[in-house]
Amino acid sequence: MKPGPYGPFPYVPITHRPKLTWPGGARVAVWVAVNLEFFPLDEPVPQTAGHVPDIPGWSRTDYGNRVGVFRVMEVMERLGVPGTAALNAEICEHHPEIVARARELGWAIVGHCQSNSRPLNAVPADQERQVINETLATIERTTGTRPTGWLGASMAETWDTLDHLAAAGIQYTADWLNDDQPFLLDTKIPGGGRMVALPFGGDLHDKGAFTRRGYKPDDYTDMVVRAFDTLYREGAKTPRVLPIPIHPFVIGVPHRIGALEAALAHITAHEGAWCATADDIVAAYVAGDPKV
Repeated sequence: MKPGPYGPFPYVPITHRPKLTWPGGARVAVWVAVNLEFFPLDEPVPQTAGHVPDIPGWSRTDYGNRVGVFRVMEVMERLGVPGTAALNAEICEHHPEIVARARELGWAIVGHCQSNSRPLNAVPADQERQVINETLATIERTTGTRPTGWLGASMAETWDTLDHLAAAGIQYTADWLNDDQPFLLDTKIPGGGRMVALPFGGDLHDKGAFTRRGYKPDDYTDMVVRAFDTLYREGAKTPRVLPIPIHPFVIGVPHRIGALEAALAHITAHEGAWCATADDIVAAYVAGDPKV
């Protein structure tokens, strides 16, 4: 991607696009992005005091991997909602049981850097391509499948990230927060493919809601339900995507998990809601031969 005042795609307002089609005539494609993240104890935990070791800050995140993620998985499995794991590669090394359970549940897996303590814009420029390739290779060794999707730690990119992702075989990224539908990025994947930007939904981010904006559990449920209801109504004309980004150390604690369950129960009660993985949504979008 060349430096410039706008993104690597044309501006096409949502009112000027061809109608999308989701399987079964669904109005809204819903994907739950479960951020499976690793924060090394011997490195500063982002957005905390920066001391090493930061026992309170670090142990709050570790709760998600020890307890919260399995609580989230139980709720989603019970409601029939598939997950998409945004996976730090170092989870494969330190917590392979989480990866194994995600695979048992049929979750899709996208690359999410090596550790959430090291976003790509904090990596030396001459090491960025290597970090991406090693992330994908580690996940492939562990799961037997190489991810085709990417979500950067903190959604961070550099001017070179898209080119590196394309060279590594990535077909879609969820780093861009600027739409309710997938759209095409100008970067071409070797072999004639196209890279897709899949909506990620920054405002529905559970960490932002609870730790930055001070939401209570009922506020979170209300936010997700209101977002779904709006997109469901608009989706009668042209379908939309509802991303629900969550973190097990945030939404997976005992007093918040019910907020996620209530929101998903509302969504799954609607016939026109297609709960799918990120891989499935991108595949359906590309199958429609999109032009924008």
